Amino acid sequence: MVAHARKPYISPEEYLRREDAAATKSEYVDGVIVAMSGATPEHAEITFNLATAIGPKLRDSRCRGFSADLRVRIEAANRYYYPDLTVVCGEPEYESRRGFRHLLNPTAIFEVLSDSTERRDRGEKWEAYWEIESLTNYVLIHQDRPFIELFSRKSGDDEWLATRVEGLDAVLKLPGIDCMVPLSEIYENLKFGEMRDA
Repeated sequence: MVAHARKPYISPEEYLRREDAAATKSEYVDGVIVAMSGATPEHAEITFNLATAIGPKLRDSRCRGFSADLRVRIEAANRYYYPDLTVVCGEPEYESRRGFRHLLNPTAIFEVLSDSTERRDRGEKWEAYWEIESLTNYVLIHQDRPFIELFSRKSGDDEWLATRVEGLDAVLKLPGIDCMVPLSEIYENLKFGEMRDA
C-alpha cells in the first residue's frame, strides 16, 4: 500500500490572501485550493449568450445577475466557488473578508459543463450548492449540443425536481426567477459538429 501525503489545510483567510495576489482564479474546497482551467471558445460564448439573454428579462424584476468574477461563499460546506453566472432575487447578502465581498444568497446558479469540470459540477459543487437555503435553481448547460439540465427546489423543502430541456426550439423556464429563455438564444452562433470540449 502506498501512503499519500496529505495536503496541508489552507484557511479561508490564507486562500483569499493568495487569490488576491494570483494571476489566475482558483476555488476553495474545505482547506484545499483548486486551480481553475481556462475555458473553450464555446464555453465563453455560451456564458456570454446566457448573460445577454437573461439580463434584459431581469431589468424590471427584483432579481439581478452577476458574472463569473463574483465568488459565492457556501459557509455550511466551507467553499468558495466562481459560478459561470449567478442570479440573486431580493437584496444580495455578502460575507466581507480581506476587503472583498462574497455572495451568500444566490437564487440561481449556472454552470457550463465541459470534460474538465463536469464531474465537479455534478458532484462536489452540486452537493455544496444544495446547502444554500436561498438557491432555487441549479442549471447545467452542455456545450456540445443544445441540452440543459435544470434542478429546481420545491418551495419550502429540500426536494429538487430535475428537468431536461433539449433542442434549439425549446425554452428554459426558471421558476425561481420567473424567467423564460429560448435555447436558441443561449446557443446562438454555436456550430456543434465543429466543437471540441475541454
